[in-house]
Amino acid sequence: MIKIGSREIGPQHAPFVIAEMSGNHNQSLDRALEIVEAVAKTGAHALKIQTYTPDTMTIDLDEREFHISDPTSLWSGTSLYELYGEAYTPWEWHKPIFDRARELGIIAFSTPFDDTAVDFLESLDVPCYKIASFENTDLPLIRRVAATGKPLIISTGMATVAELDETVRAAREAGCKDLILLKCTSTYPATAANTNILTIPHLRELFDCEVGLSDHTMGVGVSVASVALGATVIEKHFTLNRADGGVDSTFSMEPPEMTQLVVEAERAWQALGQVSYGPTEAEQKSIQFRRSLYVVQDMEAGDVLTKDNVRAIRPGLGLPTKYYEIFLGKKVVTNVKKGTPVKWELLG
Repeated sequence: MIKIGSREIGPQHAPFVIAEMSGNHNQSLDRALEIVEAVAKTGAHALKIQTYTPDTMTIDLDEREFHISDPTSLWSGTSLYELYGEAYTPWEWHKPIFDRARELGIIAFSTPFDDTAVDFLESLDVPCYKIASFENTDLPLIRRVAATGKPLIISTGMATVAELDETVRAAREAGCKDLILLKCTSTYPATAANTNILTIPHLRELFDCEVGLSDHTMGVGVSVASVALGATVIEKHFTLNRADGGVDSTFSMEPPEMTQLVVEAERAWQALGQVSYGPTEAEQKSIQFRRSLYVVQDMEAGDVLTKDNVRAIRPGLGLPTKYYEIFLGKKVVTNVKKGTPVKWELLG
């Protein structure tokens, strides 16, 4: 069992739903605070932001590998430095964002990208940390975060099993006791066909930790399906309105969608239940409406039971239909009215 803030995480609890703000504040603190308020209204349990500056992410060059030239990329035509300058959350915004979240009863934390970010977040006493997929092989960063002793969530996008083994070992050896791995596909947006959520129970088995999904697909279907495979944490990007634009808006959820995700994820979790056969307590009243054997014509003593006068019908107060062939051709020993349930006593 893992506890983040006041929230317990594990199979015994409804999925922990994280709304990722990322750069969807569009460089407006007012908008960022609106996002916090909208997240709280959806019923999501946590808000996550990211802690970096353009200079802690890359260098200011707009050429070669520092220029995003892939025409299929959402950010094609810009440099890495420009992208991070547009997307980053100013550090002086962190405290008001976290304070507003706490006032509204939701957990707030962040993804650090270097040691300075960890130091800064520690000064704000965040309850846990998230490592992004692109940093899941940055073992020095993982060791630094793990050394805080706080719960650690790591996205697994792009990582091989061998790389994840190194990552998990580094985290645990540095002091991490509460670890959550999130299955992740690092494309934006991701497709359902490229999500491979059957990996989720395999991650749990391999690394003996809590597991979940960092979901970049559209809609709620993949996330809800992941719950059936054991996901106890779900993370989705969140915005007020995709039409407002922003670096991540294209694959982010709007408030009604996040509300639906919270509701449907909990329903999926409730539906798991346990291995169960036979009628549940709630089904007891329904048993009477099974099919059973009934006399469907008035009969006199000595009449023969036939396909015309005995049938399998609802309700279920007669003998089970498996005895149908046994009764055919037998004589009744007493007068019988139409609508009488078949009992052994009819044969004497």
